[in-house]
Formats: sequence, structure tokens, C-alpha cells
Amino acid sequence: MRRGGHEGTSERLVNRTVERYGVWLRSTVVLLCGALGLVWADEADVPLALALLAPAVLASGVRLWALRRPLPLALLWTLDAAMVLLMGLAQPVLGGEGANAMVEVAVGISVIAFQFEWATRPVAGAALAGAGAVACVLGDVLSSPAHDLDVVPLVRMLIQVALARAGYLIVRARARAADRSAAVRAALRREADVAAARRATEREYLATLHDTASATLLMVSQGDSRDWSWLPPRARQDLEALSAMPGFETGSVDLAALLGCVPEGEGQARVRLTTHIEGPLAIPSGPGLAIFNGVREAVTNVSRHAGVREAELRAWREEGYGVVVELSDAGRGFDPDSVPERRRGISGSIIGRMRAVEGTASITSRPGAGTRVQWRWHDRDRVPQAGDGSRLPQAADGARVPRAGDVDRAPQAGDGGGQATEGPGPARTRAEHTAAVRFIRGQLLYGSQLVALLICLVWQFTISLRRLLAHQDVYHPAWAQTAAFVCLVAVAATGGAHLLRGRRIPPGVRGWCLGSVLAVSAVSAYTLPPGHSTGPADWAFGVVGWHALFLLADLRVRVYAAFLGAHIGINAAAVVGHGAPAATEAAVLGIATVGSCGLQLAIGALMTHLLRDTAPAAGSAAAREEELRTRERIHEHLQSDHKERYRALTATTVPLLVGLGHGVLSPHDEEVRLRCGVEGARMRRLFAEGDAVADPLLNELRACVEVAEHQGVTVSLAVRGLPGDVPVAIRRELIDPVAVTLGRTRSAARVTVVWTPSAVRVSAVGVDCADDRTEAAAVPSQSGAADPHVSVVRTRRGESVWAEASWSRSASSGVALP
Repeated sequence: MRRGGHEGTSERLVNRTVERYGVWLRSTVVLLCGALGLVWADEADVPLALALLAPAVLASGVRLWALRRPLPLALLWTLDAAMVLLMGLAQPVLGGEGANAMVEVAVGISVIAFQFEWATRPVAGAALAGAGAVACVLGDVLSSPAHDLDVVPLVRMLIQVALARAGYLIVRARARAADRSAAVRAALRREADVAAARRATEREYLATLHDTASATLLMVSQGDSRDWSWLPPRARQDLEALSAMPGFETGSVDLAALLGCVPEGEGQARVRLTTHIEGPLAIPSGPGLAIFNGVREAVTNVSRHAGVREAELRAWREEGYGVVVELSDAGRGFDPDSVPERRRGISGSIIGRMRAVEGTASITSRPGAGTRVQWRWHDRDRVPQAGDGSRLPQAADGARVPRAGDVDRAPQAGDGGGQATEGPGPARTRAEHTAAVRFIRGQLLYGSQLVALLICLVWQFTISLRRLLAHQDVYHPAWAQTAAFVCLVAVAATGGAHLLRGRRIPPGVRGWCLGSVLAVSAVSAYTLPPGHSTGPADWAFGVVGWHALFLLADLRVRVYAAFLGAHIGINAAAVVGHGAPAATEAAVLGIATVGSCGLQLAIGALMTHLLRDTAPAAGSAAAREEELRTRERIHEHLQSDHKERYRALTATTVPLLVGLGHGVLSPHDEEVRLRCGVEGARMRRLFAEGDAVADPLLNELRACVEVAEHQGVTVSLAVRGLPGDVPVAIRRELIDPVAVTLGRTRSAARVTVVWTPSAVRVSAVGVDCADDRTEAAAVPSQSGAADPHVSVVRTRRGESVWAEASWSRSASSGVALP
């Protein structure tokens, strides 16, 4: 556990990997050395040797078992300490030079492995390393005839422990760097996904509001029905639709069953549907509901605008895991170019919904030739992206969309395309996962190469340099050994220069360096006198492998194993060239080879595992965790947004729908119709908020004016000054008093917008304005404005009402009178 925070995914998996590696490495060495010790021990000493080695082997077995079934840490530490102490003290019992070398190898590798097993608890690892060093030194003293203390093995063991700990810290630092970088990128993606989900859900909310409450209230405000029997159930359905939180549809639905439930309307507004549906049509619920809601709105448009009461609904499965739904009528049709820009029934309720689920919708219509609406959706997880040629003309209810014959565009980056609760698309997810794995692997590779370079330099300039200087009189010739030493320094400097500059070692440079390292191995082996191979005078045997590991860290372990095989073969050939070694000598050579080259191969295997297995696992785990965090964040924001939206509706819209749904409010009452008109204008202004126009304030104001004109009011609009930027919240406060005044005006009104360098004023004069019994609640007072720079003034004189809202702004806005 990190101080000040939790372990990242990469760090956690690195810790788990090195712990398991350390346990397996140490247990393997202890089991092998224990068996060899019993073979080499004198027959009389076998019982005592068995008494010492059997508990050590048993402790290793328990430690391996604990990898699958965790045991208390105190028990594990005690077992590790007992194992290393028993192995170290076994030297006097086993006896012989080979036994001493074997115990030194076993204890030496064990104290190195402890730094990995107890990597997250360095004090425990250091204590175990100290216990192992003490036991090894004490056993060496007790086994030597003169009971002399040899500090060289102790110093070498301490250097190995320090390098093991430093190596772990370097790799952990790179894993943490990968986690930090991944966390930053994930946070940016998460915020983008949350923003896209909120935009998509907001569009769905606006489309639902348009199809339900807005349409119902506008019909009531226009009073264009004599039979209002359909109103109470519809108002209750609208309330239910507004209270449902969009964006949380999961699983699959049968689109054929959904389309069989499309409402046809009531009374004179009923549209008789002739259906030809090839079911079942199982698709994800998001696209299914988008198509269903779009068909429902299209049927409503047929009832309102087509002039006929019959339509045909068809649905079938298309080749390539797709579905097609088509609604056609033989009505009056319409001219797409004549539809006003601000009408958004088709653009929001049909086109927008399909874009949000990565589908397409197209409309074909011509005056006098009827209208055909077609929805098409393909499972993009199962079929490659391909242009389907869908066309998007204008909306049947007046919303401006691409005209017939235009190819539908794909969702743009800013659209927030995709379902609200869905994460990134499969292609993007795979690309991000690949990039994350590549980045983690790069960080771990860099750390591994740094570790190998550090071991090369420390080992060469401590243990190897001391041996080279102390045995100059042994070498024949000595200058060849010195030249080989310098060559290895040049190899480390060349590779290190590329590494520290953040560059990969070029293949040509790597080949030259590997050839030089093998040449050093051969020079060192063939210039040593007989009997000195792997002994104190052989400075190169243990360090050559580290140089090769540094050069081959990014390749698979079998390549490194082949190099070690060549290195061992060169030295074995040199030993045999001087004469066949005795059995004891051969055993010592074998133990030394296992102790140096075996450890190096194990470290190479660990590096390969980190790069080939741990990095992908870390990327996958991080992706799963990030997906969960993203979904939780989206869920929190969508819930909060839904509560805020519904809270805004409870002050005005919800009471109207409740009253209409339960018969408390009558559509025959003029006051009810006027209130419905005001709420309808407010909703139309809300729909216009998302339009990409040069003057949003004027665009939203015109949406309110348009509602008043549909109710028979003559409205004149005048604008003075050059428009500038006005925040959304300010626009709402500026336009709301005007919307109220227009909604209660019966005959004529005048609306004026004045831009000055210091203020923006929006006013409305209603010539024949109905008295407002809820005026205090409908229009905010000057003292109750949400923004202190916004003031609202409302004055009534007879049947005329004048309302003005103004916003004081700084001169730096760039707004000026012409």
C-alpha cells in the first residue's frame, strides 16, 4: 500500500508477480540444493543433515501452498527465517567444498528472493536477508578447519540484496509512473464520456418533453379540440414519461413486440396502422426504444399534418445484423425547404434519437406524394462499419433536417454519440486498451533495462574489478583480461547512452554489443589457467550474463537462454580443453553455474513475464476498473440531472399535467389554456437552447414568438445594437418574462431587444393581455432574480402589460450600438 494513496493496477500486479516469482525461485533452489546436500553428505551425517534440511524443505512447501491459501504474515515470516537459518547452519553437517558452495548459493538466492517476496514490507525482507547472511557466515566459520571468517561471501551477498531491492524499487517506480499517466488519461476520457452521456441524455429528455408535455400543453393552449376525452389519460402518460429517467436501458428487446404497441391515437385523431412486421427482431434496448419512440412521434405527425388517417408500418431484418423499420402514408406530404428551422419534431425525436444510438433515419416526402420515414440500425459490434446511404430530409412537423437525397452524416465528436450509459465503442475500446498495454509495457521495459544496467555497472566495478586487480598474476596474458573488462564497460556505456536518452538500442548496435560480450566471455575463459574457471579469479563469468540481459530485455526469454547457453558452452569448452575435470570439480562448476547463470535466467524470465503477461493484465484490469468508475460517475450525474430537471418542472408543468390528468383543471377554462400556452413557450425556448446559431438569445426569443403566433397573436419583433455572448442562465431570466407576457396576450404584442455596451434589455408589450392570477409565481421579482445583475420590471395599465428584463454587462464584451 502506498503512502497517501492506493496501489495502482500496474503496481499491484507487479507486486503480486514478483512475490510469486520470489517464492517459486527460492523454493526451487532450496529443494534442489537440499536434495544434493543429502547425496553429498557422509553416511553417518545423513540423519543430522535430514533433520536440518527436511524442515527447510517443508517450510518452502508451505510457502508455496500459501500462494493459493493466504496464511498469517507472522507465520510466513517465521517459516522463511527458519528455512534460511537451517540451510545456513547445514554447512558443518554436510561438509566439503561442494556443500559449502551449494549452501552459499541456496542462501544467497534466498536472501535475493526475500526482497521480492516481501517487497511491500521492506523491513521484513531486510531482517530475513540479515538472518540469512548471519547464518551463512556462521555456518562457514563452523565448517572451516581454522574457524576463520571470510567476509567476501558476506559482502557479495549484501551487494546482491541491495541490488535486488534497488531493482524492485526501479521497476515499481516505472509501474507507478504508468499508473499515474494512465489515471490522468482515464480521468480525461471519463469526463469526456460523462459529458457525452449527459448530452445524449439531455437530448433524449428534450425529445421526450417535445413528444409528451410540450405537444399536450400546446394542443390545450390552442383549444383545437371539441372532444377532450383523450386528455386525462394522455396527461397521466406524459407525467409518467417525464418521471422516468432516460439512459439506463439495458439488455435486449423484441422490436417486433414494441412496434405492436405503438399508440394509434384516440377518437378523430386515431391513425389506423396496417402492419407487416417480420418478427422477432431482437436488438439492444437502446436502439429499440429509440426506434419505438421515433415511430410513435411519426404516427402523431401523420395525425396532425398528413390529412389522412391511415398509414402502413413495416419492419424486417436486414442482412448484416441490422433492422429496418418504415412508416409510410399517402397524405399531403410537404416540401422540406419550406419547413422553419426551429421546428424539431423529426430532427430531435426521430433523427436525433437514431444518431444517439449510432443508427440512421431518413425521410422522403413531396407535396401531394405522401411521406415515408425509414429507420435503420446495424449491430456495429458484429458487422464492419459501412455507409448505408441513409437519407435525412426535413421533418414532417417543420424541423429542419438534411433534405431528401443528402447522405446522413455520422455522429460528430461533439455530438456525444452513443447511448447515454454506454462506454466507448468497441473499436475505440480496443484501441485504447492496446495503447494502454503498450504504454505499461514500455514503462516496465524501461525499468527492467535500468535494473539490468545498474546490476552490470555495480557488479563490474565492485566484485569483478576487485577480482581482476587481485589476480593479475594469474592471467596469461593479463592485458587480455584488462582489455575484456574495458570492452564490457564500453558495451554498458553504449547501451546506457541510448537508454538514458529514451531511445531503443538499434539492431546493429545490439548485434555488435552482443558479439563483444561473447568475445569477452571467450577471452576470459581461455586466458584463465586450469582450475580457476568460476573461481575467485574468474571476474567475467558472473557479469557477462547481466550485460546480455540488458541488451536482450525486450526480447523473449528463449533468446536470452540461447545466449546463456552459448556463454556456458564457451566456458565449458575452455575447461574441457585443459583436461577433463574431476567429479568434485565438475560439481562445484555446476553449482556456480546454477548460482550465477540460473539466477540471471530466472530474472530474464521474470522480465518476460512482466512484459508479456503482467502489462496486458494490468491494461485489462485498469480498463475494467475505469469502466466501472465511468459508469458510476455517469449514473451519479444522470440521477442528479434528472432530479434537477424534474425539480424545474414541478413548479409549473407538473401541476398542470396533474390537474389535467385528474380532471381538476379543464381545457375549456381560458386561464388553463393561457397557462398551458406559457409553459409551451418556455419549453420551445428550452428546445432552442442547443441550436448552433450566431445569436442564441434572438433564436430562443423567436421560438417563444412562434408559439404566440400559432395561437393567433400578431407579434412584431425589433432588434437594436450588435449582439454579443449571453450565458444560458442569463438568457433564461431575460426571456422568461417575455414568454409569460406573450403567452397571456390575446391579440397583438411587440417585442424589443436592445444591445448596448453596458446592458442587454428584452421587453414585451401585450396589447390585450389577460389578467394573471399567478403572476407573482410566474415572473420573478427584481429582488428575487437568480443573478444580481438581472432586473425584471412588469407594469400593467388596463388590458396592456409591459414587461422588461435587463442584464448589466461589462464594456469589455465588445457589444456596441451601430
